[in-house]
Amino acid sequence: MQTVLDAASLGSLYALVALGLGLLMGVLRLINFAHGDFITIGAYSLVLPTTDAVTRMVFVGWNWAAIALVVCAVVVIVAMVSDAVLFKPLRTASVGTLLIASFALSYFIQSGIMMIYGARPKGVDLWPALNQSIVLGDVRISLVQLTTIGVTVLLLVALSVLLKGTPIGLQMRAAATDFKMARLLGVRGNRVIGAAFAISGVLAGVVSLLFIVQTGALSPTLGLPLAIFGFIATVVGGMGSLVGAVVGGFLIGVTMTLFQTFLPPELRDFRDAFTFGLIVLILVFRPNGLFPSNALAERV
Repeated sequence: MQTVLDAASLGSLYALVALGLGLLMGVLRLINFAHGDFITIGAYSLVLPTTDAVTRMVFVGWNWAAIALVVCAVVVIVAMVSDAVLFKPLRTASVGTLLIASFALSYFIQSGIMMIYGARPKGVDLWPALNQSIVLGDVRISLVQLTTIGVTVLLLVALSVLLKGTPIGLQMRAAATDFKMARLLGVRGNRVIGAAFAISGVLAGVVSLLFIVQTGALSPTLGLPLAIFGFIATVVGGMGSLVGAVVGGFLIGVTMTLFQTFLPPELRDFRDAFTFGLIVLILVFRPNGLFPSNALAERV
């Protein structure tokens, strides 16, 4: 039960990251490696700009809902501005050009954070009550794990309702299937892409809050490992498939937790290597991912 709980918590975090990447991949065919830096921006928006190691929280005395709302708003604004300034002029560019543009945006954000906050890691004590645990027999249940799982379930349900029960959700699904045909039928392409960036920003903001509660540490490359594992999750699940992104995120989280638990102690430092080896085996037999999208019928 302890392993199941740990796997569900880690898988939930990766699923949210993969979902944010999968939205843009499905609509814009954009592999946005700057998504990890959006997560970093959300985390750094919690503290005042200073190059010292000492951190001072911005939202002292605020309740959790107000903090979450402001952090998500900051990340959404950054994501929307990035789309308007960088990706909108590249609407007709190739997938490779968009990929290089996202790399450039990622390094630009990292450099900007280091200029404002410095390169020195910082400690943040956000919502310390969530780090308390409930012990039931041999199982230690952390409140932050339950929160991560619960928030992920709520966001997945909300996104499902949005995509299936609202006009903008229907337009996003149509654009993900065939963007050119959707525009010919009256779908406003920039509006749909803007909505995808906004939703991706909300997911990045939520991930930054959940991740900071668990780690309590800030660094300019904080979101980079999350973006890498999120991208791998979208590849394993099937590029362009939101269901595949979620399943891929949970699969990676479960796999890493199982290796951490059952590998011999001398091999646990190589947990990531075993995880990537398993991913390679999956892609050998399922080169399009577990849930390939018909709109992206190319080998990953």
